[in-house]
Amino acid sequence: MNRGPPEHWLFSGPFKRAELQKALGNYLSWKERYPTFFDDIAARLLPIIPLIIYRLIENDAMDAADRVLQVYSTFLHYYPLNFTFVRDILAYFYGHLPGKLILRILNILDIKKIPFSESFPQHINSSNAAMCPPLDYFATLLLGVVNHVIPALNNSSKCAAMGDFANNSTRAPHGKIQATSQPGPTNSSEGQKPYYQMQDPGTFTQLTLETAVIELLSLPVSPSQIVSSLVQIVVHIQPTLVQSSNGLHGAPASSGQGSILPTSPSGGSTDSLGATRTTPSVSGMNTSNFVSRSGYTCQQLSCLLIQACGLLLAQLPPEFHVPLYVEAARVIKESWWLTDAKRSVGELESAVSYALLDPTWAAQDNTSTAIGNIVALLHAFFCNLPQEWLEGTHLIIKHLRPVTSVVVLRIAFRIMGPLLPRLANAHALFSKTLSLLLNILVDVFGRNSQLPVSVEATEISDLIDFLHHVIHYEGQGGAVQASSKPRSEILVLFGRAAENLRPDVQHLLSHLNTDANSSIYAATHPKIVQNP
Repeated sequence: MNRGPPEHWLFSGPFKRAELQKALGNYLSWKERYPTFFDDIAARLLPIIPLIIYRLIENDAMDAADRVLQVYSTFLHYYPLNFTFVRDILAYFYGHLPGKLILRILNILDIKKIPFSESFPQHINSSNAAMCPPLDYFATLLLGVVNHVIPALNNSSKCAAMGDFANNSTRAPHGKIQATSQPGPTNSSEGQKPYYQMQDPGTFTQLTLETAVIELLSLPVSPSQIVSSLVQIVVHIQPTLVQSSNGLHGAPASSGQGSILPTSPSGGSTDSLGATRTTPSVSGMNTSNFVSRSGYTCQQLSCLLIQACGLLLAQLPPEFHVPLYVEAARVIKESWWLTDAKRSVGELESAVSYALLDPTWAAQDNTSTAIGNIVALLHAFFCNLPQEWLEGTHLIIKHLRPVTSVVVLRIAFRIMGPLLPRLANAHALFSKTLSLLLNILVDVFGRNSQLPVSVEATEISDLIDFLHHVIHYEGQGGAVQASSKPRSEILVLFGRAAENLRPDVQHLLSHLNTDANSSIYAATHPKIVQNP
């Protein structure tokens, strides 16, 4: 349309092209900083080459794509969206690109201007492609996200290192500038977008986060290996940081501190401090200068690293989500204080209740647990995940089933519960998530379920209370008002679940029923009864 009639070559005289800004828009139009021998025809050609490369890869013409990149990679340095192109092509075709082509794609970027990790080149050029990078590499990536992406806890507690990020292992204190308290992607709408909706990074914060994403997408190892390494760091992060910062490394420690941390989350009982159980630090990970490089205390840094890990994983394509859910379920099921048959129900209830509190509490007195950390990681991951990918979160509960104890029931509710208010306006996904929670409730308190120890229905009255409030929240589409009422479809779900529950648990749900004869709630809302 911008070039006039298609038969323009039949007309005499020079062809008048539309102004470049009008043809391509401000963002893609030519700038004075480009070489003088590039005219506007070169500017018009730039957006076309990435499309050609996309089509070649889509049609498995990898060699042809490699040749095009080889010829035009220097030219593509001037493409205003080259960072977006590299990130998107690595994410969209993740798992289908040969290593040689990945290296060619990375060469589109001006490497000197991108804050890649110091060891990144050796990992992508490694002759042993099956070998996963050491945990140090992943921990350094997370520390970079903490220092440059996660908002500072407060202005005075932390200085952000903004020196030569590529040489992050040698950053000196004199290279630091005062951090700002502006919210980062964790609190902004940018953090809620899928990777393919984001433009080129306009700030150093975005550049740091998306550079870490490009690194992970370029590694010649499977997503499960990457996820497993990140989860391993997160699960044991507190004892690792405490030991490395105190220089104990296995030396005897005082109560609740150092290398022998309480591994029962009951807060440091004599049993949990026994020498028979110790909280392992992560082997093969050198975090000796992490605390000093961050400007935080061990307790603060451990929580921020969990948050950084969740944020980073949420920027990756769905191929990374499934391994995360599988690994999280494995960590929970293999936790020793859940599998230890000698533990009483009361002790496990106490332990779980403590472990599922905000992880900052556990970090303060060094009583963190694997389950507490993995739940915190999942919450950090969920809150940065776009809504269209939240349906996959159900997989973690499917891997936890069959649920046969109140302890695991509580863990499942703690994992999925915070998602429900966010889904208040996505009714189909809300109903599906709620149905999943009701199903595991039936697993534990169903008519035919066989709990090892008899548990009173009143033990889960808080979970019933949560369900009551969250369906009113969804019915209202926001904060609960005096006039709020659940949708009739939701009450039908509760009615179906109640048919399979024990009578004493049924009684707790009797007010959430569409039957006016048995439900006080339905009797006072006749419209629900008329249109079940």
